[in-house]
Amino acid sequence: MTEGERLRRARVWIVLFMVGLVLAGITAFPLVTESGWLVWWATDRGSPLAGPHGHLLPSSAVAWVLRVHQGLQETSHAYPFLAYGTDWLAFAHLTIAVAFVGPLRDPVRNVWVVDFGLIACAGIIPLALVCGPLRGLPLWWLPVDMSFGVLGAVPLVLARRHIKAVESASGSWRAARSRPELNRST
Repeated sequence: MTEGERLRRARVWIVLFMVGLVLAGITAFPLVTESGWLVWWATDRGSPLAGPHGHLLPSSAVAWVLRVHQGLQETSHAYPFLAYGTDWLAFAHLTIAVAFVGPLRDPVRNVWVVDFGLIACAGIIPLALVCGPLRGLPLWWLPVDMSFGVLGAVPLVLARRHIKAVESASGSWRAARSRPELNRST
């Protein structure tokens, strides 16, 4: 595979990751509306999650979706300023996505941003394991939250692999060019 092809593939994976960050950020704004959609999906017989004899989701999952929606509705009504915290969450996702413009422009030079993203993806797992139970989330929900870190890491690992291959190939070429004994014609 050529250097150009590797860089193109790395950029494709980075863009995919950025799109995921932007979508995650945008969806952190309308939580009450989105949780209402989840209630419909979980409870309406005409929803995609409804089976021929009722709901495909276990009753504990349906109860959780209903509880989350009720909590968001009541909090939004009584304490709308609390949603400002999720506004900041959304802003953080969008801002982090902007940081990946660096690796898009020069992947080899800015591979550290990809490494930063991988560290952040790995950090999701202990965060979910510690904070999820502290906040009263059901244990079956934790793998859902942790999957965002795992799924986010996949495009970054693939991008990093291509970037490091280019870095390795061009690094050995640069090292040879910088050694005067190899540049002399004899």
